[in-house]
Amino acid sequence: MRLIRLICLLVFGALMGGCGASTGAPAPAAPASPSPQGEVVVFAAASLTDAFKEIGQVLQTRYPGLTFSFNFAASSTLRTQLAQGARADVFASADERNMRGAQQDGTIAGDPLVFVRNEPVIVVPAPNPAGITALKDLARPGVRLVLAGRDVPIGGYARQILQNAARNPDYGADFADRVLANVVSEEPNVRASLAKVVLGEADATFVYRSDITPDVRDRVRVVEVPAGLNLIADYYIARVKDGPNPAGAQVFIDFALSSEGQEILARWGFRPVKP
Repeated sequence: MRLIRLICLLVFGALMGGCGASTGAPAPAAPASPSPQGEVVVFAAASLTDAFKEIGQVLQTRYPGLTFSFNFAASSTLRTQLAQGARADVFASADERNMRGAQQDGTIAGDPLVFVRNEPVIVVPAPNPAGITALKDLARPGVRLVLAGRDVPIGGYARQILQNAARNPDYGADFADRVLANVVSEEPNVRASLAKVVLGEADATFVYRSDITPDVRDRVRVVEVPAGLNLIADYYIARVKDGPNPAGAQVFIDFALSSEGQEILARWGFRPVKP
């Protein structure tokens, strides 16, 4: 009997010991991911200047360890700079052609995303000395037209609009040629084209709707491109391959695609890709 009792006590003790082992202190929580740090260099189309500066300010407040530096220029210029070895973390292009070209150059990491859209418009000086009120007026002899270079997205879009019009009998097959005969200069980016009109050095140019910012709104008039001839510009964004700060780059891209980022872009005249 004593032997049976002893065996029961030993078994009971072993069971209690096993239970005790399973009720030890909980495993320590995994350490929190470190907050991104350092400088984030963003190469962006000139038309994104105001919106991206605001996004940078918002993010810098939320991520004190991050700073944001911007290089705003024509998308074609930025693509060339990246191909020549310029260091950057994010590339935002105002067209698909230059983003796909950057991919072919081997400077883009991952798949680019459309993050916002824009619409070309014609602008003239507020006094409108040439009396331009419609697209057709750009073909009148003596009009001083400024365009961005054909490799610059807005320059390419403008020429595409003129070709669209030339296929319309109301404008005539030679419409694009007649308009291009009035070009007095080709500018390196959309903001340079706009400046010529603001200063009264040109009678008209093509810009994006987002370029009609508060600082120039009272100095220009907008002439709409007929809907059947116009187009919508898709803007692409991506991380730069081997960029120094991939974590910071992703923070910027994610915010641009977030509802808050889209609201900022919309306030600056862009068309959000997300409601």
